[in-house]
Amino acid sequence: MLTKRIIPCLDVDAGRVVKGTSFINIRDAGDPVELAAFYDAQGGDELVFLDITASSDNRNTMIDVVEKVSEQVFIPLTVGGGIRKVGDMRDLLHAGADKISVNTAAINEPELISQGAGQFGNQCIVVAIDIKRVSGIKTEDNVDPEIAVTEDSIWEVFTHGGRNSTGIDAVKWAVRAAELGAGEILLTSMDADGQLSGYDLEATSVVSQAVSIPVIASGGAGTLEHLHEAFTTGQADAVLAASIFHFGTYSIQQAKEYLHEYGVSVRM
Repeated sequence: MLTKRIIPCLDVDAGRVVKGTSFINIRDAGDPVELAAFYDAQGGDELVFLDITASSDNRNTMIDVVEKVSEQVFIPLTVGGGIRKVGDMRDLLHAGADKISVNTAAINEPELISQGAGQFGNQCIVVAIDIKRVSGIKTEDNVDPEIAVTEDSIWEVFTHGGRNSTGIDAVKWAVRAAELGAGEILLTSMDADGQLSGYDLEATSVVSQAVSIPVIASGGAGTLEHLHEAFTTGQADAVLAASIFHFGTYSIQQAKEYLHEYGVSVRM
């Protein structure tokens, strides 16, 4: 049985780890290098580093910070934010990343997924999908009809750190991303993010059933039971969490002991 993964997330803005609520009301959560070392020592299975304003600010990911973070961790490191071409992926891998997360750029140029997978392997490419529940049907001239939001859609994809709606159906886009060569899907519910009220289990479950690649649940963890629900009801392969770890509500060890007690296979 494959073990389930607990992944702390470092959302980085201007060189500091931050945490918001539904992608707004941002507050400081610490130094990324110090937190990376802390989570490595605590037993995190992987670490995700997201430069959350790189795309909206039209700049590249902070290579120097990634290099410093990578020096502190001996667990797989996924880096995302501001990646626009295969050369950006290569630079980050050389800086110490093990996987590359693409979101906005993958929407703009879907072939970037297959190009990255072809160059570095499917296991290196994580497609991050930020979603909100559909509030209305939008007709976007540049959206492929096969992945566009329709009256049957429940979740829509957002880009640029959650700032821009796309008119793209989240489940259809996840399937397309997997077909293009993504090795994993990082699914973040903007509605649940930072709310501490639990993951969007319906979205996680639907996407997990729609694709054959691992799905990482993100957005909303507030209790250890929420992690358990993501693995069971949500059928996730991994959970991303920030607030409950950054602010000391729980430790990774506590999370793993709880999950192990309730029958979830985790790396102790």
